[in-house]
Amino acid sequence: MENPLILKIMPQLEEIRKNRIKKLEMMQRAGISVYPLHTKRTHLIMDALKSFSTIQRSKKEIILTGRIRSLRGHGGATFIDIEDGTGKIQLFFKKDHLGPKKYQQFLKYFDIGDFVEVRGILFKTKKKEKTLLVSGFNILAKSILPLPEKWHGLKDVEERFRKRYLDLIFSKEVKEKFILRNKIIQELRNFLINQGFLEVETPVLQSIYGGAKAKPFKTHLNALDMNLFLRIAPELYLKELLVGGFEKVFEIGRIFRNEGMDRFHNPEFTSLEFYWAYADYKELMKLCEKMFAYILKQVFGTLKIKYQDKTIDFKTPWKRVDFYQLIKKETKINLEEIHPDALKKKAEAMGIKIEKGQGLAEIADEIYKKIIRPKIWEPTFIIHHPYGAFPLAKSLPKDNQKLANFQLVAGNWELVNAFSELNNPLKQREIFKEQEKMYKQGYEEAQKTDEGFLEALEYGMPPAAGFGMGIDRLVALLTNSHSLREIILFPTMRPKKND
Repeated sequence: MENPLILKIMPQLEEIRKNRIKKLEMMQRAGISVYPLHTKRTHLIMDALKSFSTIQRSKKEIILTGRIRSLRGHGGATFIDIEDGTGKIQLFFKKDHLGPKKYQQFLKYFDIGDFVEVRGILFKTKKKEKTLLVSGFNILAKSILPLPEKWHGLKDVEERFRKRYLDLIFSKEVKEKFILRNKIIQELRNFLINQGFLEVETPVLQSIYGGAKAKPFKTHLNALDMNLFLRIAPELYLKELLVGGFEKVFEIGRIFRNEGMDRFHNPEFTSLEFYWAYADYKELMKLCEKMFAYILKQVFGTLKIKYQDKTIDFKTPWKRVDFYQLIKKETKINLEEIHPDALKKKAEAMGIKIEKGQGLAEIADEIYKKIIRPKIWEPTFIIHHPYGAFPLAKSLPKDNQKLANFQLVAGNWELVNAFSELNNPLKQREIFKEQEKMYKQGYEEAQKTDEGFLEALEYGMPPAAGFGMGIDRLVALLTNSHSLREIILFPTMRPKKND
């Protein structure tokens, strides 16, 4: 029966696939274990290259493993390159050294893309290239499909994301981005731990979604016959830990939001959230500056990065700009005087779509994101958003229509959302009621009332500052990537239709 995979492969590759399967079957009939359980590797390629002189002088055989990336035959001699996770090295298969039978066996059975184990001694060619003279070899895994480099390549950008494994094989730059991503996350973790924060884990499946304005993904738990939601934020659980007596907590984890997709958004993404008891949003801005300086110096050794052929300097202190003043300066709209209906008309005149149930804070934010944020390049704190923009934030003591909050923007990316946390349970209940009303009017992203969280607040939560950052956005900015899909290993993609 024909393998259905064939239908997805370009017709000219079918013969190649069938030929490789024949080779596999021939090897098995010859008693060769094509997918063995063990390998006897003695050195990583990187280590062999670093210690080349010492190993060469010892004249001891070493064993390397890797994928065949190129194969160049010259009669009784064949050069191939193999690559493992640490580097690439040239191998020399010599007929006189291996013997005619073994040499012919290699040529007969092995292809580019196969994983091999090779044994031999190191030497330098006449061109001074570090090389392994092969005296023995084994197959570790036979590749059935040829790598696309020679045959059809990765024809479009989406194909890179759908087949990330091929993208990683052929693009050193892509691989390096994901190594950098790991380093950035590790240094974020190191910074917070050094500042006395405790790393915790909170539920991904939640009976009530909360902590942000977003549409959730819904699922069902059969064991308890109840509906659950994939979390849109870990905020409420983390603040319950403040109630419980922890003063500094953080979580790095996956978040899920059933919303639109663009270069700034993916339905599942990685966030960092941390909460700091007895601190306010102003202290948090200083800590944020300190954290970025630490990350950039640890990972890149500089506070300046390149993004889209421009330089962004993260030297502190960063600008603090009032949201109301920014709107007034860029649009001539005075948010302190305008009615929500009038603001909606102005927004629609700018070509901005306003959802049902959105209030002044939401409409103002849409205007800001469409008209103003694309102009912000240098690291800037946008402070004091309108009341209602973040239902879990405290208002300023002398102006309850403005929030004690900030957002960090750099290179047009909104990186951080943070504020002094509302810890008045009666006021929080009142705001939840306002949000429920907006939801009934058609605003699907409005927050739901969480009675469990309100009960926790009634036991008393200390004053605190909370911080949320999209790690994917941070990595995209710091690696000069245009879209989140470039720095998420497996971004969400529409299934590809079969021909």
